[in-house]
Amino acid sequence: MKQLLFLLCINSHLPIWAEKIPVENRPNVLFIAIDDLNDWIQPMGGHSQAKTPHIDQFHQKGAVVFQNAVCPSPVCGPSRSALLSGALAHETGAYSNGDNMLDTDYVKEHATLPEYFSKNGYHSLSTGKIFHKHATLTGADWGHWAFDSFRRADGGLTPQKDKFTSQKLGIVQGKKSTGPAPAQSWGALSWGPTVEPLEETLDHLSVSWGAEQLGKEWEKPFFMAIGISRPHLPWIVPQEFFDLYDLETLETPEIREDDLDDTLGANGSSNAKPQNDYLWVKANKLEKEATQAYLASVSYADACLGVLFDALEKSPHYDNTIVIIWGDHGYHLGEKLRYKKNTLWREAVRTPLMIRLPKMDSLHVCERPVSLIDLYPTLIQLCNLPEKKLSGRDISPLLLDSQAAWPHPAITIAPQGTSVLSEDYHYIEYQTGAKEFYDLKQDPMEFTNLISTPKHAKDIAKLAEHVPQERVETVETISGPTKNKSPKTPLDESLKKRRSLSKLK
Repeated sequence: MKQLLFLLCINSHLPIWAEKIPVENRPNVLFIAIDDLNDWIQPMGGHSQAKTPHIDQFHQKGAVVFQNAVCPSPVCGPSRSALLSGALAHETGAYSNGDNMLDTDYVKEHATLPEYFSKNGYHSLSTGKIFHKHATLTGADWGHWAFDSFRRADGGLTPQKDKFTSQKLGIVQGKKSTGPAPAQSWGALSWGPTVEPLEETLDHLSVSWGAEQLGKEWEKPFFMAIGISRPHLPWIVPQEFFDLYDLETLETPEIREDDLDDTLGANGSSNAKPQNDYLWVKANKLEKEATQAYLASVSYADACLGVLFDALEKSPHYDNTIVIIWGDHGYHLGEKLRYKKNTLWREAVRTPLMIRLPKMDSLHVCERPVSLIDLYPTLIQLCNLPEKKLSGRDISPLLLDSQAAWPHPAITIAPQGTSVLSEDYHYIEYQTGAKEFYDLKQDPMEFTNLISTPKHAKDIAKLAEHVPQERVETVETISGPTKNKSPKTPLDESLKKRRSLSKLK
């Protein structure tokens, strides 16, 4: 298939196709990752009280919102590894946060997404979390090796002690709490307002750097990746964002205490149970406080996005920049009697994906199931880069027509199993042999498992065909000491020296 580039009609938001053009005229890419963001943003309707004015304005000015985008894996590391390598976890062996994609046979031979842009005439630059962090034997791996220019993210996120709530420390508003301790100390629920003002916080400093770069003239087209850390835990953001949500009137997700009764294993026993996070929140009656803290973090991320949007609009690059906003996976806020991620239910696999092409001037909503794994091949097409064989599909036809026919389901791979999502149904197959099936049109919260319903036998069989029959072994990663993940640990500069762009496919 010929390499194509989106050029924009003068009087329409819809693109037309044109064949190869010089690299200097190719579009720039602003690639924005938001950590742990679920559908609690207004364009996706996950929470009716979410306040995300900058995202709202971004879409209303012109963008495609994908309502059924899924993550490649339901936890940060493998999801980002798949997106950025263009290969799913069952093909690389990078299944969990501890698996470093650099150790996979695939990534040893193939350029990651930003490297592929650098290899083909772009200047790549980044700050914030794009790649998952790892500790090496001689330093820190922040994914810096994949970019021409890299700023290490830094900034304040210090909680006010008298307003700090922490499951790990067993405190609520600075006082002793009740309920079970977390299953592990890392990633335990915690929230509260920062000591630092907005301008001194981690993500605001990252987007301010990005805004500064957008104001510059560049000799080459750029691929700029900006990572925003919230709403990833801890939910520590300035007080002004907590103040946006009144606890008395705040709505919490619909939860059913018997929701797990029909999630049965292959032997008929229960396949799931309430998690300690959920039990701790319930024991301390913190459902509204947890909801408020997550929403405050979402609104904080939105405010940071506003800095980038404003800078882009004022920059000389606005009319020639593709903007992609994505979350690395979904997130539970009590649904299925748990918090956080790493499940195969819709709350964890469904993730935000929003794309703006230059001169788009209206909002388009696409219900077709797509995946973050599709971004690599799509950007190759949009930016007229050489073709490359990848796991994902080019979704640029859905940017041209958001209602176009799309027969493909979207796949999520996890160590515990596989999720297959279509526009109407959701099929889950666990490695244990347990299975679940949900009718998303009738039951979007997935309260009722229909796996044994005869009338859906054909629907189940059709989606089951997409479950990979083979999985490569987990990659062997030699990790450095935990202290090498510290923000103060020097970056391992030897990693970039091993990556020869001329040799990478």
